[in-house]
Amino acid sequence: MSLMISVSGIRGIVGESLTPTNLTAFATAFASWAETRKKEREPNTSSRRPHIVIGRDTRPTGETITGLVQSVLVLSGCNVTDIGIATTPTVELAVTEEKADGGLIITASHNPVEWNALKMLNHRGEFLDAEDVDELMRIASVPNPNSARWDEIGTATETRRHDTLHIEKILALPFIHTDDIKKAKFRVLVDCVEGAGYRIVPDLCHQLGMAEVIPFACGGTGIFPRNPEPIEENLQATIAALKESRADFALVVDPDVDRLAIISEDGTLFGEEYTLVACADYYLKERPGSVANNLSSSRALKDIAARYGQECFSAKVGEANVTQLMKEHQAVIGGEGNGGVILPELHYGRDALVAIAMAVQAFAYWQKTHPGEPISRFRCEFPNYEMSKQKISLTSEGKQRLPEIFEAIAQSYPAAKADTRDGLKLDFPESWVHLRPSNTEPIVRIYSEATKRKEAESLADEIRRAIEQHATGA
Repeated sequence: MSLMISVSGIRGIVGESLTPTNLTAFATAFASWAETRKKEREPNTSSRRPHIVIGRDTRPTGETITGLVQSVLVLSGCNVTDIGIATTPTVELAVTEEKADGGLIITASHNPVEWNALKMLNHRGEFLDAEDVDELMRIASVPNPNSARWDEIGTATETRRHDTLHIEKILALPFIHTDDIKKAKFRVLVDCVEGAGYRIVPDLCHQLGMAEVIPFACGGTGIFPRNPEPIEENLQATIAALKESRADFALVVDPDVDRLAIISEDGTLFGEEYTLVACADYYLKERPGSVANNLSSSRALKDIAARYGQECFSAKVGEANVTQLMKEHQAVIGGEGNGGVILPELHYGRDALVAIAMAVQAFAYWQKTHPGEPISRFRCEFPNYEMSKQKISLTSEGKQRLPEIFEAIAQSYPAAKADTRDGLKLDFPESWVHLRPSNTEPIVRIYSEATKRKEAESLADEIRRAIEQHATGA
């Protein structure tokens, strides 16, 4: 399997596609890129030495990779601040807090434990755009990159203060009212899948005022007890633990804590898509404005925006793309349908921690007029759509032919509005389907949505068969 390269960094299987050689090449390239960008921002500065923040999740390979990457950065002339095990949004905040020139996060997010990655941030704590990634690729392809002289190498320091700062910033948001949450006396089960959230997520829940926090897979071992992507098929043990504990709901995060899934008291999923929907509905009551998601996200967000007389804009899939669109339209809240919430008031990055605070606050607010009602009933307050999320693997030849396959499929559905900005999205009056090659896995994702699950699955199955037919020429 080849190395996956996207706006969120490089990703691969350790010892196969992710090796010391390419880790060194990209860390060196990132140091050079950061130095160049620093010169452009600060042409009159006397210091050329970039400052880089580095953090990691709990994967067994994380500590060793961090040591390698940190040494490469220092030998390339960078000053490095290592914040240790930290969530992706915590590292993003740390970059701006430390006034750094960039950040690196050693995490492969929802991928299995054998994977790892370098997520790359600019000086604003945001993922690099496509132009920056192209520049990094160019630098990494040059043999014998420049390194610092012996008397110009950088320094490495450690700090562990940023978890506390992250929580403090969330609690300081003017629409978070911990007294309301305390009065609700919520009992919550927290599943951190042994990832980077194992300390900070329970700590946040306690400080928000939860009456009881029941940890599940919160040991921080980095050995994931299940597939770490927080989708229904992977959460059966968590659902069983929730029912046994009789908690009011469960909060589930992925290993780097930029996605939040909620499980209702009866074991049904609140829905990853509805994490953003619930947060946006509450936030727009306080801060009216436009919202944004990606092309694979539910129509429910658009419906919520319409409730408040606001527009909803959709970007290509990827946090950097959504962030760019949010800035263009000055969206007050946005994110992606995988449980990722972006709140510019805090920072431009998907943040499951702020999503937890907002979702719990929204539920507590709703309970004021619906005392004692469970979170499954709260879920019914939002427009209901059903989504099918499938994927299909293609041969290398099939993947090369995707543009012509997508064009042929679009021509087969003349009644649909076709959007080709990111693969192919076909928008029908009562449903839609989005086909796109993954940036992080060797697959094509097929997302479809309709008002009924059977209709969504039927549409996805129909499109899957069309892809297979065109790919094989049958």
